[in-house]
Amino acid sequence: MTDYHENLVTKEEGVHQTMKLPKSWRNKPLFRRQGDVRFKTGMEAANLLVEEAKRRDDHEKVYIDSVSSTMQCLSSIFDRNPRYAFIAKQLMEPERFIQFRVAWIDDVGVVRTTRGYRVQYNSSLGPYLGELHFGGHVNSGSVKSLGFASMFSNGLTGFNIGAAVGGADINVFDKSDAEMQRFCQSYMTELAKYIGPDIDQPTMGMGVGQQEIGYLFGQYKRINLKSSSGGRPFLSSSSYQASGHSVVYFTEKMLQDKGDSLKGKRCMILGSGKVARSVAAKLLEFGAIPLTLSDMSGFVYEPDGIDESRLNTIDKIKSDRGAHIGRYIISSTTAKFNDPPNMFDIPCDICFPCGAMNSVDGETVDMLADNGCMAVIEGGRSAVTEDARKSLKKRGILYGPHLLTMSGTVIASCLGEGATDAALAQEVGRIYDDVKLTAEEFNARGDLFTGANIAGFLRVANRMLTHGAV
Repeated sequence: MTDYHENLVTKEEGVHQTMKLPKSWRNKPLFRRQGDVRFKTGMEAANLLVEEAKRRDDHEKVYIDSVSSTMQCLSSIFDRNPRYAFIAKQLMEPERFIQFRVAWIDDVGVVRTTRGYRVQYNSSLGPYLGELHFGGHVNSGSVKSLGFASMFSNGLTGFNIGAAVGGADINVFDKSDAEMQRFCQSYMTELAKYIGPDIDQPTMGMGVGQQEIGYLFGQYKRINLKSSSGGRPFLSSSSYQASGHSVVYFTEKMLQDKGDSLKGKRCMILGSGKVARSVAAKLLEFGAIPLTLSDMSGFVYEPDGIDESRLNTIDKIKSDRGAHIGRYIISSTTAKFNDPPNMFDIPCDICFPCGAMNSVDGETVDMLADNGCMAVIEGGRSAVTEDARKSLKKRGILYGPHLLTMSGTVIASCLGEGATDAALAQEVGRIYDDVKLTAEEFNARGDLFTGANIAGFLRVANRMLTHGAV
C-alpha cells in the first residue's frame, strides 16, 4: 500500500489544501449538448451533474438517489476547484457495464434464465475489486448504484484498487444446493471472460456466501489455467467475517471519540446473514448486548441479549439454505418472535441495519430516536435512505455510513496473509481519522458521510487527472 496522504494531498490540490488553481475551469462549459452550459457555484455544478444522470438513466431511481446524495457532498470541492466537476462528470459513467444471460437447469429439469451483471466502474487506482450480490433486488440500477458508491468506499481505504460490483437477480433462498451449484457454474462461465486475479476480483456480498463463492471459484479454476497471483488466493472466502468486524471496530472508534464505548450498549441488529451474525459475535467481544436478528419472516428478540451460545444456535439454523430465523424460538424459552409487532419499538442504544438496501427511512429514524437510540451504523450497503440521513442529523443521532463501515472485506483482500483482526482494527482507525479530518476541512464537522465521499472522490479524481480524457 502506498502512503495514503501522498495520494490525497499534493502540492497544489488535495483535501487539506486551499486548491489555489486558476479559475479558468469555471469559464469552460460543463456540458455542450444543446449549447454551452456553465456553472457559477459548486452547488450549481452538482445540480447540473444530477440532471445529466437523470437525463441518461431516469428509470434507475436507486442510482439517481446515489448520484444525487454524493454530488451534494462534493459541491464544496467544486467551489474550491471547478476542475473537479469535470472529473465527476467522467466518474458518473462506468468504464464497462456487462450484462449477460445465465441459463441453468433446475431440479425438475426445466431450463431457467437469469440476468447476470458486472459493472467495472473505475480502475484508475488499480485492478477492479468488489462484491457480487445474488437476490431479487439486483437489477441494472442497483448494481450501478452500488458500483458508484464502491468507487469512493474503495478509494478512501488508501489501497491501490479499483471498484466493481456485480451479481444476478436470482433468489438463493428457495433453491437447492444442486441448483445453486449449476447456476454458479453457468454464471461464472460467462463472467470468467471479464475477470481474473490481476484484472477484477469479485468478493462476497448479499446472497453470496462461502458456498456460492466456492462454486464460482471451482468453475473459474476449471476453465482458466491461472487462478491466483503472487501466491494470493482468487475468489477467496477466508475474509467472510471482515465486513462485520470492521463495522464494530468503526463503531467502537466513533464512540471512543465521544468519550464512550460499546460496553453495555444494547444493540438492535437488522438482518441475520453472515455480516449480521459476525457483527453480533464481535459486539459480544466488546461487552455489548445484541438484542435482535431478523430476516424476511420477521425478527427474534432476546430481552436479556443474544449470548454466544444463542448465537451459535442461530448460526446452525441459518446454515441451512432458506431457513427462517423464526425457528430459533423452538430452542429458546426467553425469545420473542415478532413481539412487539414493530421491531423499532424495542428500546436500544445502537441500531445496526445489516439487511436490505433502503431498510431504514426517516420514519424509522424517528421511532429509533424516540426509544433512546444514539447511533445508527450501516452494516449493509445503502441501508439508510437519503431521507433517513436528514432525520439522523436533525435528531442528533450518530451515523456510520457504509462507505466507511463496510471496508473490512476490501482491507482484508488487500492485506492478504497480514489480514489479522489487529491489522483490521488499525486500518479502520486510520481511515476513520482521515475521514473525520476531511469532514472538518470542508466545513462538515462530524458529518462522516460527507467526509467519506470527499476523501474517496479526491483520491480517485487526483489519479484520474494524470490520465487525461479516458
